[in-house]
Amino acid sequence: MSLGSILNNASSGLATAQAQLRVVSDNVANVNTKGYVRKIADQQSLTSQGVGSGVELGRVRLATDRFLQAASLSANADAGRYAARSELYDRIQTQFGDPGSTTGFFSSIDGMFAAFATIAEDASSSPRRQEALFKAEALFEEAARVTGQIQATREDADGRIGTAVERVNGLLRDIDALNVEISRATALNADSSGAQGAQAMLVAELGKFLDVRSTGTGNGGISLRTGGGALLVGPGAATLEYQRAGKVTPETVFSEVLITEPGGQIRPLTDLITTGEIKGLLELRDVDAPETAERLAELLTHVADELNRAHNAHSAVPAPAVLTGRNIGQSLEAALGGFTGSTTVAITNPAGLVQARADIVFSGSTLTINGNAATPANFLTVLNAQLGASGTASFNNGVLSIAATGGNGVAIGDDPANPSKNGAGRGFSHFFGLNDLIQSDRPALYETGLSGASPHGFTAGETVRFRLSDDRGSKLRDVTFTVPAGATVNDLRAALNDPITGIGRYGSFSLSSAGELTFQGNGDPAPTLKTLDDQTAQVPSGVSFTQLFGVGAGIRASRADSFSVRSDVRQNPAKLALAQFDLTAAVGSRGLLSGDGRGATALADAGNRATAFQAAGGARSSTQTVSRYAAELSGAIGGKAASAKSRADSAEAIRTEATARQTAFEGVNLDEELVLLTTYQQAFNASARLIQASRELYDILLGMI
Repeated sequence: MSLGSILNNASSGLATAQAQLRVVSDNVANVNTKGYVRKIADQQSLTSQGVGSGVELGRVRLATDRFLQAASLSANADAGRYAARSELYDRIQTQFGDPGSTTGFFSSIDGMFAAFATIAEDASSSPRRQEALFKAEALFEEAARVTGQIQATREDADGRIGTAVERVNGLLRDIDALNVEISRATALNADSSGAQGAQAMLVAELGKFLDVRSTGTGNGGISLRTGGGALLVGPGAATLEYQRAGKVTPETVFSEVLITEPGGQIRPLTDLITTGEIKGLLELRDVDAPETAERLAELLTHVADELNRAHNAHSAVPAPAVLTGRNIGQSLEAALGGFTGSTTVAITNPAGLVQARADIVFSGSTLTINGNAATPANFLTVLNAQLGASGTASFNNGVLSIAATGGNGVAIGDDPANPSKNGAGRGFSHFFGLNDLIQSDRPALYETGLSGASPHGFTAGETVRFRLSDDRGSKLRDVTFTVPAGATVNDLRAALNDPITGIGRYGSFSLSSAGELTFQGNGDPAPTLKTLDDQTAQVPSGVSFTQLFGVGAGIRASRADSFSVRSDVRQNPAKLALAQFDLTAAVGSRGLLSGDGRGATALADAGNRATAFQAAGGARSSTQTVSRYAAELSGAIGGKAASAKSRADSAEAIRTEATARQTAFEGVNLDEELVLLTTYQQAFNASARLIQASRELYDILLGMI
């Protein structure tokens, strides 16, 4: 071997050792840099005409393991998903308070019923009445606050989705830009490890928001896809689009998160992701929170309804001068056509003496008032004739009202042997809400009592726009339904179920014996129905189709913040209906007795009366007491919060382990780097000594000349 060859070998070794030392120095300098991936410099021998001519640095690469990287990305996405759900659901659960304390929301329900029970011990006690009314008002005010906080949590989740979309777009652009830089460096045989390291950290951050699958490309870059196959990066970057909803209510219909892939194809993102923070936020916003709100509304509706059932069966003493009902969302004729049994409308003076009475016997399309034949169509005329100058009844805009004259009052009582009731099981006064204790500013009871042959009251040609969504929240189809020419509820239902002009392709509407119209989607999981716009107005009430029947996701949950104690009773506890009208009292006899506290007992027992709860928030329909339903809801909320926390903790533990294993392989180990540092220092010194020896040989040869 010539001295020139020896010198070339030594020079290449010196340069290579120096480059290796720079790589080791970079590794040591970034030992505490989060996400830094250790560099490895590959070196290879040089040959010339089959003879070794030194060594050179091949390329600088990252010490990555694609299996560990995939496991880490998956664990990171799961942790982001469950952490988001746990954090926000814990906020919801906190609003209800400790279920075991006396100050929690669910405890206040039992406290209210207990307060009504104390009135029965002394029905004339104003402080006891005031205390019970205060607790009832506090319960519904707290329910409105909790409902507002649930929607605020959904609004927060929606805002975080928008923020996450913006960050994901930035990450995708940066990752794609680094792909270009890495490709350029690879083509020039330059060091691209810095760009690759920066890219790896961006991919790790992206994996928090989405489930990401990474594959290498031939030019040193990467291609990214979601778990559902949507192309995120390579070549080019995808773009996510989302429009925040703003103020969120139970009836808010959110826009979809859309992804425009590098090729230009636009698809809903929810169909293409299985985990990640965005997935968790969508689940909380569209599933967990709405289910809780819907079950809470169902509970409060029946608390109010059972209190009203008891209150309508009794009367204040003296009786109120006017009883004004609620908007029933249908015509008087349609409502009366479903009644059977007997009820009595009485006019009493301040002392409780009966001035006039009308005994009504219902029998579907026919009825009698004080033995005089009547029909639903002339009901008001015959009733007013029987009340004479003592009182008048009227029906306007869906509201029935009965007023007494001459300083007298109105009391209503049902025959205990044959009480009045309609298809929904509510008595005459209860159904019309004539003496409700708890009022609502919107329809809250969807058991209308209507039959298939009943007139629906909507005008032909009016429209409702529905959106059908799958279980992931993605839009299946928007349908515009038009009210048909047919006037009956059966005509309305048939048009809704039409597979061409209605929603029959995706599910069907059915009418229960109580007059409740419900939608059941086809398939498993079944699609959900949301209302985008409702331009209908029932005649004469003005109530829309979706309000009357509670159709569409969110409409039922919106009831929860609508209840309050009737203002005149709240201001004057003496108007609390505690006395029971004596049905045997003839005109001139005492029908109401001051000090009668049977109404207080009925109000206290309202929580223990079995009632039919509708399917709500993932819970099936059932018949149970209000108190039992409240206990089950409390347990369900606590159980879901605990489950979400457990999943979040488990996902975090898995992420910690996956990250630790990835870091152990890809991270910097100072002991290993010290060994490499010593090795390359020795290689550097050996090459330097070889150069020195070559120099000395040259000097000897030159001296010999």
